[in-house]
Amino acid sequence: MLTKPEKVVVHPTVLLSVVDHFKRLSDKRVVGILLGSMQGQTLDVSNSFAVPFEEEDKNPDIWFLDHDYLENMYAMFKKVNAREKVVGWYHTGPKIHSNDISINEVLKRFVQNPVLVIIDAKPKDLGIPTDAFIAVEEIHDDGTPTSKTFENLPSEIGAEEPEEVGVEHLLRDIKDSTAGTLSQRIMSYSQSLEGAQLELEGITKYLEKVIQGKLPLNHQTIYTLQEINNLLPNVNVEEFAKTFTVKTNDQMLVMYLASMIRAIIALHSLINNKEANRNAELSEESNTDKADNKGTSGNAQKSDGQKEASDNSNTKESKDEK
Repeated sequence: MLTKPEKVVVHPTVLLSVVDHFKRLSDKRVVGILLGSMQGQTLDVSNSFAVPFEEEDKNPDIWFLDHDYLENMYAMFKKVNAREKVVGWYHTGPKIHSNDISINEVLKRFVQNPVLVIIDAKPKDLGIPTDAFIAVEEIHDDGTPTSKTFENLPSEIGAEEPEEVGVEHLLRDIKDSTAGTLSQRIMSYSQSLEGAQLELEGITKYLEKVIQGKLPLNHQTIYTLQEINNLLPNVNVEEFAKTFTVKTNDQMLVMYLASMIRAIIALHSLINNKEANRNAELSEESNTDKADNKGTSGNAQKSDGQKEASDNSNTKESKDEK
């Protein structure tokens, strides 16, 4: 018997299995079974497996879930780890469908209160890609019969040490090898800030709706927000402002010195390059002048020899005439 949990913890292996299932079926909605156990008031979802599922696009009331496959797979998983029970089911949504209540009723054959976890396999925003729900009876004020609806449960991603090591290696393998460490850190900071901004926008919208009376006041949520607000530093304190200014100035000084050193090294390299080019040009000019001088001296020697041969010929002719 599965009591109503206060929180649902989904392991990374479940997320990887769901994404693989989603990709293998050409990016259409897929359905599978969640395995895990209750740890106090927390539902720990540690494993999952896919189940053949088909539904009519035009008529969502027509759908098929392979019960025989589900029973056979659960029997095999039970032989491997008997502590993992069927705790619910998943689909890739990304939102609740009209036939989810009907599918949830079928899963009650295996667990009394199955938990539905919608896992967004193609998230567009930063944040946790899981939403957990449990079916409850909705009582109407007008006296009409009760109806089934889903109630949201808090969910988070949790992992044991071996899973953390595996996820870390997986992330290391899929990182862009062409990007430097600095660019990766900047990208990580940027994504963290975007996620924080989305959370703050959600808190702002919630408080606005509470003030307008559109949502009921939840004292536990307000207490949590007050604790978060108390943890924020008081920037109006003079000591904090002075410390922050000193830290910022130190960082700016390091950046200034690094820029100066880089500029000096660049100028030094430029001067060395120009000097090397000038020496190469001078060496080439000197080699050209030497070649020209050798050619001029050779021509002069050749003309002197021709002149001497001509004088000897003229002397011989004059002797013959005599």
